[in-house]
Amino acid sequence: MLQAFATPTVQMPRLSPGLLAAVLLAHAGVLLAMVTVRQAEVPVVMPRALSVSLIEMPEESKKAEPRPQPPKPVVKPQPRPQVLAVAQPKIAPSEQTSVVMEPPQPVAEPAPVAPAAVAEAPKPAPPPPIIQPRFDANYLDNPKPAYPLISKRMGEQGIVQLRVYVNADGSVAKLDLKRSSGHARLDQAAMGTVQNWRFVPARQGSQATAAWVVVPIHFTLGS
Repeated sequence: MLQAFATPTVQMPRLSPGLLAAVLLAHAGVLLAMVTVRQAEVPVVMPRALSVSLIEMPEESKKAEPRPQPPKPVVKPQPRPQVLAVAQPKIAPSEQTSVVMEPPQPVAEPAPVAPAAVAEAPKPAPPPPIIQPRFDANYLDNPKPAYPLISKRMGEQGIVQLRVYVNADGSVAKLDLKRSSGHARLDQAAMGTVQNWRFVPARQGSQATAAWVVVPIHFTLGS
């Protein structure tokens, strides 16, 4: 059977209020003394005043300093190629040859090629010649110029040359005095008569055409 063990009880002595207050005060005094001693041991260091002086930089230093240049790459010299001397063979006097410079040969130029013959177009036949007008045909019945009486009395005579432009129908289109006889009356008599003449028109081939013709008129006394 189990037996129960009883735990003994310790009874604390009872303190009176006055004693308890005295113990508390004693403890508080001890703590205060410890704090006071600790504070007395730590020295108090006062902070020193700092003096700052501004130093002006010289004007040369104020200028922008040049940036340092990067170092130039060092080029290593390349080794020179070695040239091997080749010994030239010696030529015996008997084996030496002479070189003869020949003049340049002329280059034969190609012969010019004749252009192909171009068939020429046949030239047109020349036009037929012009046959001058005629005024001496018998069937024309052209009257002779009348000899002025005053010119006969005064002995005026000479040859009048008239330049006549004859139409294709044989009529006179224009009349000019080419050469005078030296007497105005004889010239006027010849022009007045020939103005009304009829001519055989000029012909070119089988076609009548207009053309110029010279008509001489003779004024001769005693004829």
